[in-house]
Amino acid sequence: MNRSKNQSKRIPKRKKTGLWARITENKLAYYLIAPAIVAMILIHFIPIVSGIMMSFLKLNQFTLKKFLKAPFIGLDNYRTILFDQNSTMRSGFFDALRNTAIFGLICSILVLSIALLLAVLLNREFKFRGLARTLLMTPWVVPSFVVGMLWGFMWQNDGIINRILVDVLHLFPSKPYWLTGPAVMVAIIIPTIWRQVPFVMLMLLAGLQQIPDEFYEAAKIDGAGAWRCFRHITLPLLKSVLSIQILNGIISYVYSFNIVAMMFGHGAGFPGKYGDLMMTNINRNSFQIWQFGTGAAATVIVMLCVMGLVAIWYRVFQNDLVVKE
Repeated sequence: MNRSKNQSKRIPKRKKTGLWARITENKLAYYLIAPAIVAMILIHFIPIVSGIMMSFLKLNQFTLKKFLKAPFIGLDNYRTILFDQNSTMRSGFFDALRNTAIFGLICSILVLSIALLLAVLLNREFKFRGLARTLLMTPWVVPSFVVGMLWGFMWQNDGIINRILVDVLHLFPSKPYWLTGPAVMVAIIIPTIWRQVPFVMLMLLAGLQQIPDEFYEAAKIDGAGAWRCFRHITLPLLKSVLSIQILNGIISYVYSFNIVAMMFGHGAGFPGKYGDLMMTNINRNSFQIWQFGTGAAATVIVMLCVMGLVAIWYRVFQNDLVVKE
């Protein structure tokens, strides 16, 4: 015991190297990532800083020529959004916030569930499996604005969906209106799921193929059925992939725009209080009503909300993100 203690005392402590010393030591690595860092600054950092600065300015159609030299009004734009009862943007903002929360929660649950089911099925050997994978990936190839336009036509009162539901399957006594009223949320969610499922399915399928077959064989020898194998082998070993897809879903659903915008008026329409999302609300108030300062403030609020959600996500899944040697 004493000898081991003496040996541990003799081990010199590793000196902490400074940032500049690490950069000098790994010059080549920093040279290689330098173009990406510059691109990230130009594409992301500068627009974010400009947007935050705009949120403190009175920027509208009259002061747009001055841009960042427009009158400084402090937190008035934020007060208008959050507390001004006479502001048309306040009620619309909270409607959009509610709709985005409902939209994001439902899409996250359904996309992950459907994608996981399809990934498990496609991971098995069966005839025409390659063809099935190709066909299921087709919605992901279609651009999102095209998806919005196509489903916009399909959801119309005399569109193909109502013809199938009413004329063929006789599920409704009359043709429902999908693009007005509370049904708008259904009309937005379904095409979003239709387009998002293939990518998530592909990621989960890649994760499933990394699980050794020996795990399942050993579990079956011990008498485990399909459900127990799925619960105790598949889900735990897919947790890291699922966590990344949850994060990707949180960000993409909050910032959803193309499908909703193109479904209603090809980018210029209004989905109504039941279908307006944060990005369509901000886009309409910024570029149609010319409230650029208020729109920038709304964008900052959304960004802070997303950062909060990402912090919660990281707290929940931080153990799954640690690379274990």
